[in-house]
Amino acid sequence: MNPRNADSARTPAWDPKTLLVAGGRPAHGYDAPVNHPVTFTSTYHSKGQAAPGERVYARFSNPTWDPFEQVLGELEAATLPALVFSSGMAAIAAALSIVPEAGVLVMPRHSYNGSLALSSELQEAGRLSIRPVDIANTEEVLAALDGADVLWVESPTNPMLEVADLPALLAAAKAKNTVSIVDNTFATPLLQQPLNHGADLVVHSVTKYLSGHSDVIMGALVTSDEQLHSRLHGYRTLHGAIAGPMDTFLALRGVRTMSVRIDRSQSNSQVLAERLADHPKVQAVRYPGLPSDPGHERAAKLMGGFGSVIALEAGSTAQEADRVLDALKLITGATSLGGVESLAERRARHASEPASVPASLIRLSVGIEDVEDLWADLDQALEQL
Repeated sequence: MNPRNADSARTPAWDPKTLLVAGGRPAHGYDAPVNHPVTFTSTYHSKGQAAPGERVYARFSNPTWDPFEQVLGELEAATLPALVFSSGMAAIAAALSIVPEAGVLVMPRHSYNGSLALSSELQEAGRLSIRPVDIANTEEVLAALDGADVLWVESPTNPMLEVADLPALLAAAKAKNTVSIVDNTFATPLLQQPLNHGADLVVHSVTKYLSGHSDVIMGALVTSDEQLHSRLHGYRTLHGAIAGPMDTFLALRGVRTMSVRIDRSQSNSQVLAERLADHPKVQAVRYPGLPSDPGHERAAKLMGGFGSVIALEAGSTAQEADRVLDALKLITGATSLGGVESLAERRARHASEPASVPASLIRLSVGIEDVEDLWADLDQALEQL
């Protein structure tokens, strides 16, 4: 069944910052609400033979999904609305379902560990085979594309912040008839739009920057390919991987402030990364905004900003990094990222992280607090070493 909002009128050619605020609103009219209401229902009135676009049942469609799917689709420069899912992992599972039986998946060796864990599970079951690559090494990725069915890209990667040459990789994938999927969670559509570079599908953990307040679990997929859109909508329907209406309402409310949130968190990140790079207790800093970072030149050329995640090695052991995290007073020690509050976590504590992630590496998701307060907290925690 086709999503109801597939025939919704597209908004004018606004700047993305305006689209975030003004897109997906109800039509203007006397006494009309400014926001779409939340629709709590499991089914819909029907009569006779099902018609094209009829909602029928709430596993197929919900009016509360429509404005969010419209806005995210347009933010990603898609010709179709996005598809919301119950979680980022539900969206990732749907995207991985594209790999044909016994197909070959080219995957960054550093990726979100949920993506790595699920693809590894599918490989162990004989469902697919993985070719791990350094996604920042363009020649290595191009060589791995020979005979591959799907290319999966993260840029910047989680948690190592490697930056891929998206245009080159996506063009090569298209030339080889390899389906390309880009996880755009870290960059968001404000910093890059993979579909404009030739990607077939974009993945988002809506939990992160799109909703932005650490209070929603949700995912989304975006494509301009009608056949692929229909297939993924069918997957969502049959697997029941649907988002709740209240979660979707909250996610859209979060989207309204994404531009100002990212402006502030990126500004904070640049200041903190520069100071951390000079701190005597920090062994290494990864942040594309630093001229010394391996991904700086590529990110400056291809992206509209450097993002709001910093990776730093505090001390040389897991115990030393944990001592720093335990000493933080303002910054919260927690997993996840993209919220208004700053979060820090030693990523290698998760068994599913690749062995190449340093034991002392801390992923810092920078929030919108006062930057001097954030720095004072980091500085005093590092002095515990």
